[in-house]
Amino acid sequence: MIESIITMSIAGFLTGFIFSMPIAGPVSIMITSNALKGRQRYCNLFNIGASFADFIYVFIAVFGLTRLYTFYKPIIPYIFSFGSLLLVFLGYKIFMTRIDMEHLEDKIHLSGKLKKKERGAFYTGFMINFLNPTLFIGWLTSSLLVISFIAALGFHTGGLALKVDENAKVISKIEGKKIESKHDSAIKKLDDFQLLKIKDRRVDQTVFPPSFHLTISLFYAFFIAAGSIVWFYILARMIVRHRKRINIKIISGFVKSLGVFLCFIGIYFGYQAVIMFINMRY
Repeated sequence: MIESIITMSIAGFLTGFIFSMPIAGPVSIMITSNALKGRQRYCNLFNIGASFADFIYVFIAVFGLTRLYTFYKPIIPYIFSFGSLLLVFLGYKIFMTRIDMEHLEDKIHLSGKLKKKERGAFYTGFMINFLNPTLFIGWLTSSLLVISFIAALGFHTGGLALKVDENAKVISKIEGKKIESKHDSAIKKLDDFQLLKIKDRRVDQTVFPPSFHLTISLFYAFFIAAGSIVWFYILARMIVRHRKRINIKIISGFVKSLGVFLCFIGIYFGYQAVIMFINMRY
């Protein structure tokens, strides 16, 4: 059992670290834009808040609470709507921000309003991820791929390989072909690995008590969140440390472009919400 916990903890950390690398999502944009302003503390708190939402979604996906999705699904259009407004608002705020490199480290600027903003960084990070319903499906399918890959290599997964596969099938029944096709494509990708084309493949058929599934799911979800936190901390730290070497006009232009891109993501969320509301009527 200890072997399974260690295996899934390492796998979770690497998954969280690697899957957080693409700099195209709302969390990456917020951390990058604030790091360019020298706001390391804000980035750290925002990072932890966003990763806490990841922890919740991953735990639900791998522990088998996917049946909650039947209650969660009807309010998804409303969640998309709120998420859309939040992202557009944050994108606008980023776009309108003026960066003053000369007074960036001034203690006067670090007190008062800035400190109040930092207090809300955790909640902002949490809400951005929590108001993204696609995150749940994303973590479910990615966990299916990662955990199945680990099980196929012969490592003990504490029964999570079978559990996540079962969860994916539950969501497939709720969503229909859309999720099922993602599940099938994940398995197809696994079969493409020459390393996995072994006839006598070790499959973890050990029966584990329900309490152990709870424990190993918590460890896996926690270390995914930890891997994400570490990546975004490194990213923010590198940007904060080297930002002064970049021309202020380039930084300002880049920050404004991030704000515009975040607005477009918000508009896309809004578009998805409208489509969902229309489909609900027919």
